Amino acid sequence: MPLLRATDLGLAHGHHVLLDHANFQLFKGDRACLVGRNGAGKSTLMKVVEGSVKPDDGNLWRRPSARIAMLDQDLPEADQTTVMQWVASGLEGLGQQLQQYQQLAEQADESSLKQLEALQQKIEAQDGWRYQQRIDEVLSRLELPANQSMNQLSGGWRKRVALARALVTEPDVLLLDEPTNHLDLETIQWLEKQLLDFNGAILFVTHDRALVRKLATCILELDRGQLRQFNTGYDDYLKEKAHLLEVEDQQNALFDKKLAQEEAWIRQGIKARRTRNEGRVRALKKLREQRSERRELQGKANIQVGNASSSGKRVAELRKVGFEIGDKTLIKSLDLNIVRGDKVGLLGPNGAGKTTLLKIILGELTPSSGKIKLGTKLEVAYFDQLRSRLDEEKTIVDIVGQGRESIAINGRDRHIMSYLSDFLFSPERARTPIKALSGGEKNRVQLACLFSLPANVLVMDEPTNDLDVETLELLESVLVEFTGTVLLVSHDREFMDNVVTSTLAFEGNGAVREYVGGYQDWLRQGGSFGREPLPVTKEKSAKPEKTASQPKQKLSYKDQRELEQLPDKIEQLEAEQEALQAEISQPDFYQQERSLTEKQLAQLAAVSNELEQCYERWMALSED
Repeated sequence: MPLLRATDLGLAHGHHVLLDHANFQLFKGDRACLVGRNGAGKSTLMKVVEGSVKPDDGNLWRRPSARIAMLDQDLPEADQTTVMQWVASGLEGLGQQLQQYQQLAEQADESSLKQLEALQQKIEAQDGWRYQQRIDEVLSRLELPANQSMNQLSGGWRKRVALARALVTEPDVLLLDEPTNHLDLETIQWLEKQLLDFNGAILFVTHDRALVRKLATCILELDRGQLRQFNTGYDDYLKEKAHLLEVEDQQNALFDKKLAQEEAWIRQGIKARRTRNEGRVRALKKLREQRSERRELQGKANIQVGNASSSGKRVAELRKVGFEIGDKTLIKSLDLNIVRGDKVGLLGPNGAGKTTLLKIILGELTPSSGKIKLGTKLEVAYFDQLRSRLDEEKTIVDIVGQGRESIAINGRDRHIMSYLSDFLFSPERARTPIKALSGGEKNRVQLACLFSLPANVLVMDEPTNDLDVETLELLESVLVEFTGTVLLVSHDREFMDNVVTSTLAFEGNGAVREYVGGYQDWLRQGGSFGREPLPVTKEKSAKPEKTASQPKQKLSYKDQRELEQLPDKIEQLEAEQEALQAEISQPDFYQQERSLTEKQLAQLAAVSNELEQCYERWMALSED
């Protein structure tokens, strides 16, 4: 029996259809990732499930006893409220009573005794002491300081508090809207573990592809108002989606060909005969209506960087640079060379000093010790600085155009509307106030501002928040192909892996170390936060080289036989994997009974796992 079931949900904002007969259901243990383009309506659908937004049509059934909690993408207010008070507020009236009881108990005078007695009866009637124990338990599990005020916490810790508030209600369905925003890498990994241990159903929206691959048991795709459920992981969903788009293109091409043929027949019929086949005319009219109602797939963004003239070969040279704030050492004795074309990623917990180092490199901050030499002809575009330009009352065209009708990109004038269309803003949308945009659309506005500036050094502080995956992948390719220098702060592990050539990791106690490659390379080379790892020698490959002092060991007879048999076994498993993937990619695969699809998907996972183990074993034996 599902925890909730959506049937024929319909919702539109004006002429923009967000949900068109949407159907899905969630069972206990499901971890469904909701994917779709920015502005497609993902956050709105989450609010429909939560109950704060009512659909125009359809029905959303919830199991009568099911509790639903939502973690919004916006952070809690940084005010004087304590962590305990904010978490308890998730229990609504009961939470207020528990807070009031605690305050009265601290007074412990005669005037408060009667009030305490009355409150105690109310709390016991609602089984409130169990919830107080639950609050204490959640605060302990999430390592939260109960009596600290919210304005003393960083964004990442306030995100933890928001999660605690959602968990304390013991929900059956947990809704998460961009849960990794404002979180550092360590907290994201911690969050993954919390969600994997959660025993209800989860519906979540995220741009973090690594998180989706780790968590998702199924994918809900919202595309042009249509909601489709894929009972598979993220990588298999991508393959199935590519196949469906190919089929859609073929069907549209056939439809357009038939329409063109009917148009031609009608025109010839007018010339050849006085009277026409009225049934054929009505059929043509219907075809035209169907074509006009077709919802076209939104095009991809077309991001181009406004390249400035090349900088000097040296961008920045740091020698024994240190930086302290009070008694805290953020950076200690850092030696670093950044040359033209480098793409450097900065990794570290929130508050470690990543933004401080960026400002030192750009010459905006003077280090406490050491020397820094900046290169020549540097033209810097700084993503973080542009956030202040997003006046909520102004329109997109006002923000990006700054009163100009055209923008010069690489020596060529572009009309502001044409330029904004590259970032998927139609002329109507371009005149929309910033306050009416989704989080991803706001980030696209910031990117439009950034890339309208000629630059040979791009400094990007968390550029990936709220972007849809297609725009994220396009931004990756733009940064990779950019001929200048990139300095990037991001907690998106896959984005870092795909873009940067080297990583600066803040590993605690002021230690900042440089590693070749991205996040996964940092892990392979022994990197970690919060401890002093052994010095790491840069290496072109994660695989250690054999030295003369490592004699090659002769295989035993058993291992030699295994090595000889492995190629045949690998070939057999590859054929089995290919056959299973072909079955799963069929259009009607997910129309089967759920038990059948899950059985075949489990079989594919088992074969893939065995194949991977065979590969690893073959490599290990081959190297001996």
